[in-house]
Amino acid sequence: MALSDAELATITRLSLRHDAEIPELEYLDAAYEGNEALEYMHPEVKQEVGDRIRPVRIFWVQLAIDAIVERLFLQGIKSGNKELDKEFHRVWAANNMDLGLTQAITDALIMRRGYISVGANEEDAKTPLIRPESPLELYVDVDPRTGKERAALRRVTDVDPMGGVAARYATLYLPNETIWCEWSGGWKEAARDKHNMGAVPVASLVNRPRTRSSTRTPRNTTVERIGRSSVDPVRDLAQAGTKMMTDMMVAGELVAIPLRGITDTTPDDFKDQQGNPMSPLRAMMGRLLAIPSENARAFDFAAAQLSNFTGAARELSQLVGAVTGLPPHYLGTPSDNPASAEAITGSESRLAVRAEQVQVSFNPGIRRTAALNHRFQAGEWDPDLASCRPDWRDVRTPSRGSQADAAVKLYTTPPKPIVPLRQTREALGYDEETIDEMEVEDEAEVERSPTAQLARGIAGANGAGNRNA
Repeated sequence: MALSDAELATITRLSLRHDAEIPELEYLDAAYEGNEALEYMHPEVKQEVGDRIRPVRIFWVQLAIDAIVERLFLQGIKSGNKELDKEFHRVWAANNMDLGLTQAITDALIMRRGYISVGANEEDAKTPLIRPESPLELYVDVDPRTGKERAALRRVTDVDPMGGVAARYATLYLPNETIWCEWSGGWKEAARDKHNMGAVPVASLVNRPRTRSSTRTPRNTTVERIGRSSVDPVRDLAQAGTKMMTDMMVAGELVAIPLRGITDTTPDDFKDQQGNPMSPLRAMMGRLLAIPSENARAFDFAAAQLSNFTGAARELSQLVGAVTGLPPHYLGTPSDNPASAEAITGSESRLAVRAEQVQVSFNPGIRRTAALNHRFQAGEWDPDLASCRPDWRDVRTPSRGSQADAAVKLYTTPPKPIVPLRQTREALGYDEETIDEMEVEDEAEVERSPTAQLARGIAGANGAGNRNA
């Protein structure tokens, strides 16, 4: 079946809107990876030291993002139906989505949103394909009235070993079908799946969304903006830190080592290994300053101190901590006395709250992923999954001892435990499979206990007596 005019129009419209925001997304991604352009070194200094001194990049942006990502781990879902929960966990693990969700979360924090696509598995109908999608490759059209996905387009370019474009592929996600396309002088249909779900099989992970639907980016491109980037608050501070540290390296090369001087000569008297006269700056780089004078004498200049650069970097790191919630020990701030576990937990409280806010932002996307997964499995929607609770691991970092002590007290409180044993084990961080194994072992232990053996003996004796009677 060939693409219809309406489908081609949808591909064109989504491509144009995606192309409009890609430069801004790439700019944010480069800031996280430390690949953004840095132009603040004087050209003459750069010409002399560029081959020996590279910018000392300060990865505060990456630190601010990774500190949140490291605290976000999805253990499963709680829908009230244990069979549904276990089945979702099985499919999730089969698709290696513990890693995939981490990738999608990282993209969402950097580029405002990440995506998870769900599709049919031709090899195993009971195990749908779940995969993370990059905002640089996938664009979702959202209905501004309902906030639901109306269509999505994923475009991928296959590059050959010489750097040329070998092939271009696209996937058009519509509410009732998914269409795979290839480029051949235009988009041509390659395959089509009519699932008739009435919903686009893509879930959005939106990072701390705002009520405002659009804004003007620094590149003067008006795009639909869903969510907020966690790069923005710390990007300029990271560049300032990179400048300070790079300037310190240049200063260390030029003035931190004592400069020797000699009179009654000129820089023209000094030549490099090839016999070419050295420039005055290069002569200084050689730690020798030549001054013409009739009265020849040698002397030294005092070395410059670098504490002004380290002080400025320390001030910048404190600003980073203020805007990101990162505790001092994350930013390398030294302390004479080691902090206790309680002090560390207290210093991380704001970072933990920020991670919890991100969880709230991502919960709708997790629920939608679970619902789409079941729809592909069973061919129908399950109402329990529409209101399921994503089960995130605790974002706070209490000590193992205090965590165990609190859980045990809730279970052993007389006269009756406040929480059941299974929930106590969940609070201690054990996963579903491990808890199931523990419960099997509990039952076996009860069977092996002397009390159970005595009870079985009495039951057997009573049964024999009744038969004899």
